[in-house]
Amino acid sequence: MPVTIHNPIVPGWHADPEARFYEGRFWIYATRSLNYDEQRNQDVFSSADLAHWEKHEDIIDMADFPWARRAVWAPTVIEKGGKYYLIFATNDIQSDDMEGGLEIAVADNPAGPFRGYLGRPLIDRFIHGAQPIDAHLFRDDDGTVYLFYGGWGHCNVAVMNDEMTGFVPFSDGETFREITPENYVEGPCMFKRRGIYYFLYSTGAWTTGSYAVEYATAPTPCGPFTYGGRILSSQESVANGPGHNGYFYLPERDLWLMVYHRHPLEETEGNARMLCIDRMDFDGDAIRPVVMTHEWTLPEK
Repeated sequence: MPVTIHNPIVPGWHADPEARFYEGRFWIYATRSLNYDEQRNQDVFSSADLAHWEKHEDIIDMADFPWARRAVWAPTVIEKGGKYYLIFATNDIQSDDMEGGLEIAVADNPAGPFRGYLGRPLIDRFIHGAQPIDAHLFRDDDGTVYLFYGGWGHCNVAVMNDEMTGFVPFSDGETFREITPENYVEGPCMFKRRGIYYFLYSTGAWTTGSYAVEYATAPTPCGPFTYGGRILSSQESVANGPGHNGYFYLPERDLWLMVYHRHPLEETEGNARMLCIDRMDFDGDAIRPVVMTHEWTLPEK
């Protein structure tokens, strides 16, 4: 049977999706797009076919994070050793004197519940000017797990240790390396295709139609990066301010999908963001501009 994807894929306001495939299902972890003081937990949506989604609410045991009072943002997750590790931001910290930053939690399955792992934030300070928000975990072919993160126009990368409790320094002794590409604002995302590392990120202001996704490519996860251009932006007849993306790769179709949030045309409230999935096609090694849709059908296998 043909599978038709309807955008938005689920009702309600959600943002900052991280997309994964675990245990035979597709998972999209997301921020609750509410006022900061109401953002006190997160949801994940799962699906067997990309068309019908089940909502799993309150996936984090927030009692394990008593310092986290607001702005529970932008989750990323990775499976390692049979456990699932979730990294997310709290409190929208504005300086090193504030509590919060990037937190890490662990669970036995992709739906949680995710329990506190360290008893403290994973990163609780500004490094190279990067606000500790918008984390993205990427596993390379050799098993190395990289953490990309950062707001305020700066992006850092670090290598997670085997226990997922901290970081392994690079060969030069540096633990956090700034890799900010052209026009970067926030929302890093990385994948590897045909030996090339693709680094996608958001630019512009998230509350407005200026929000968009651009990308760069590199021979390694840490660069050096070559700017590739803008690949997702407002479309007059569909939606405004799309950004902060994840992705799915469907190997049986050799098809890449962009998972992202966008604003409906009729909405002026910045938090009115909804989750969507559209095709991400290539022209050789270049990513073509993503065409936003209200519905589309997956090609046959």
